[in-house]
Amino acid sequence: MARAGWAAALNVHDAAKKKAAESTRSWILLDSTGKEEILDVDKYAIMHRVQIDARDLRIIDPLLSYPSAILVRERAIVLNLEHVKAIITAEEVLLRDPYNENVIPIVEELHRRLVQGEISGQNEIEAAEDYESPFEFRVLEVALEATCSFLDARTTELETAAYPALDELTTKISSRNLDRVRKLKSAMTRLTAHVQKVQDELEQLLDDDNDMADLYLSRKMAGASSPNSNTGVPNWLPASPTIGSKISKASRASAATFHGNESDVEELEMLLEAYLRQIESTLNKLTTLREYIDDTEDYINFQIDNHRNQLIQLELFLSAANVVLTFYSLVAGIFGMNIPYSWNENHGHVFKWVVGIAGLMSVSLFIFIVSYACYGGLIGS
Repeated sequence: MARAGWAAALNVHDAAKKKAAESTRSWILLDSTGKEEILDVDKYAIMHRVQIDARDLRIIDPLLSYPSAILVRERAIVLNLEHVKAIITAEEVLLRDPYNENVIPIVEELHRRLVQGEISGQNEIEAAEDYESPFEFRVLEVALEATCSFLDARTTELETAAYPALDELTTKISSRNLDRVRKLKSAMTRLTAHVQKVQDELEQLLDDDNDMADLYLSRKMAGASSPNSNTGVPNWLPASPTIGSKISKASRASAATFHGNESDVEELEMLLEAYLRQIESTLNKLTTLREYIDDTEDYINFQIDNHRNQLIQLELFLSAANVVLTFYSLVAGIFGMNIPYSWNENHGHVFKWVVGIAGLMSVSLFIFIVSYACYGGLIGS
């Protein structure tokens, strides 16, 4: 029976590994017209297709945990933004794990925008002065929008759960509430690190005009395929029956950038700044939540300190009472000794005086100790 259960567990584990391996081989390709194609190829085929290194491909491996990154290469942009793992070229985009529930909306939005851009761009030959955003920027915008929306949604969910939990903790300090807040604080710390990493990547790009200029893949491809170039089509591009139309469209899309300085990155700068503001807004929400958590912790510490002070006051009262009872017991012990006294005979009323005076002195001693503690500030009002 145990051997059968062990074999079943191994089969489940092997099936999970097989499914994970299949997901790493699954890609979806979208070209500039919005046409979709599912690819089930290994990493070497992808490396040959987009001309990137294995190190860059490993960054977007869903089985590995790499921080968010935007890598600029000669002929591709490698994106690893949370669940968005993509390779963007001047004419197509490759998205990893297309059956993921978080990736499906991105594919649909990309298809919608690319098809819409294709329809709106049919008359661009007649109206050459109308500028069309390069293909890689449209894809990059969708990826940044999906990432920022995803992080903002997770932040909103965290806020919805955290604020009531913190308010409940201030009302009642219990192990259950403390454990709940601890888990929420851990989730907030992890989410803040993810948001901060995306912000750092955008700021790093905005700080370097050369990196932003390298993101203009269509500009570089149009320059390589210009009449001044020795070859009409670069030999690194994959063979495709529509390659000529794709290059022509990419050239037209980047024509406006060639009229001016090639170092002009104003369009990309505005795009990145817009999503930088959005990610900063999300980070501000997390910062506000962290401050609220810190304030709650301070309030709880104040409550604990107050309870500790009350316990110290109670201990002081008990210690004073113990001193008084010790004095009273001393008097009782002295007069309770079995020693013959001459004045103890025929003086029964002395017992009442001893008990009364000893009790009065004990009460006076207790009042003196408490008054001294209040006067010295050891006991609050």
